[in-house]
Amino acid sequence: MNKNLLEILVSPISKTPLIYRKEKEELWSKIDKLAFPIREGIPVMLIEEARPLTEEELDGKTHG
Repeated sequence: MNKNLLEILVSPISKTPLIYRKEKEELWSKIDKLAFPIREGIPVMLIEEARPLTEEELDGKTHG
């Protein structure tokens, strides 16, 4: 994922910065409790394509 792109991408809901999870190919918004997929190197920032983050992911108790 391009570092410059990561610096400007924000959540489409809360407008807060996103966390890049390389191992999952996702961008996480802990504020919104959503994970946005990255498909073929392109972030998909559609709310309907995002998945809910689990409590373990929100608590930082997962490593993958």
